[in-house]
Amino acid sequence: MALKSTIYKASLQIADMDRHYYAEHALSIACHPSETLQRMMVRVLVFALHAHEYLEFGKGISDAEEPDLWQKDLTGTIEKWLEVGQPEERRVLKACGKAGEVWIYMYSSSAPVWWKQMAPKLARAKNLRVLQIAADTATELERLCQRNMQLQVTIQDGEIWMRDAVNAVQVQLSVIMPGAH
Repeated sequence: MALKSTIYKASLQIADMDRHYYAEHALSIACHPSETLQRMMVRVLVFALHAHEYLEFGKGISDAEEPDLWQKDLTGTIEKWLEVGQPEERRVLKACGKAGEVWIYMYSSSAPVWWKQMAPKLARAKNLRVLQIAADTATELERLCQRNMQLQVTIQDGEIWMRDAVNAVQVQLSVIMPGAH
C-alpha cells in the first residue's frame, strides 16, 4: 500500500514592502512521503517570496510535469515555474520552454557542487534564475513547522524574515544566476 501525503495547514501573512504586496493566504500543503519537512518549509518560503493570487502549489516531487509551485494567467499560460532543490537538467530546460520565468531555489549544503555541474548546461536558459538559501537557514525554517501554522513573512529592502509566535528566522538568500531581466 502506497503511503499518502501528510497535509499541513498554514495561515501565511505576507508583508512584502519591496513589491508592495500585503495579503494573508490560507495554505494546504501536501508533504509527499519522500519529502523532508525542511524542503516543505522552503516551498512555503518560496510561496511567500512570489505570493500572488494565481500562485499555487504544483505536484512537484510526485509529478515530473508540474513544478513545486507555479503561477498561470487566466488563459493557462505559465508565467512562473518555481522549483525547490536540485532538479535535473532536462526538467529545467523543459520548464524554460514552457514558462515565462523559471526560478530554482537551492537550499542544501551540496547545492554548490550541483550548480558547478549544471551551470554550463543551463547557461543558455535566459529566463532562468537560480538562488541559494543558506543550508542553516533551511534547517531553521524546519523548526517553524507544525501541522497547523501561523506564519508571518516580512520582506523589506531585500531582507527576509519568517516567524511564528515564538521563533524568527532571517532568510539568507544569494543570487547564483540572475536571469536576463
